[in-house]
Amino acid sequence: MNGHHLILGELIDFITGETISDTHDERYRQKLARFLVNGKEFDKNDIRPRFELLTQANNKRAIVRIDFLVTLAGKICMLVKYGPGSLISRHRSALAASRLVAPYQVPIAVVTNGKAADILDGLNGKVIRRGLDAVPTKKELFQTRANFDFKKITPQRAEMESRIFYCFEVDGSCECDDTICKLP
Repeated sequence: MNGHHLILGELIDFITGETISDTHDERYRQKLARFLVNGKEFDKNDIRPRFELLTQANNKRAIVRIDFLVTLAGKICMLVKYGPGSLISRHRSALAASRLVAPYQVPIAVVTNGKAADILDGLNGKVIRRGLDAVPTKKELFQTRANFDFKKITPQRAEMESRIFYCFEVDGSCECDDTICKLP
């Protein structure tokens, strides 16, 4: 064991070609990456894996990884957050992240455990679709992008969303979870 996850060896990241640790969770992430490219027709360069998001609540700070950000025509249009288990418990965290990864509201947030998925409207957090097959294709996401306002997130809103994200992702997390980096 190393950190929070059982390391099974190494694997090559499908998107970047980098050598990374092979864990059970990473196998699901790699399956999702292949699904986005092969099943949903995104180009590898549309997808940014392992985005490191700085979050804070008062004087507590941490860096938490967002599994995938999907960018089309210069705007982040979709965020994908993986986690084992219940999807509903990850909705608010993903919605907060969709308001922190860019200075504007990201239109679509996807929460998935690798077997199921909830697709959330970034503006109101409502589930607009369910199931992995319901994840938007590149063409569908372009249509969403064309009709989306990309409203600027105010500093006050960003501060509140950061607190929410910190509470969900960092507070109570296992000390040995190496996907979260608590900062001094």
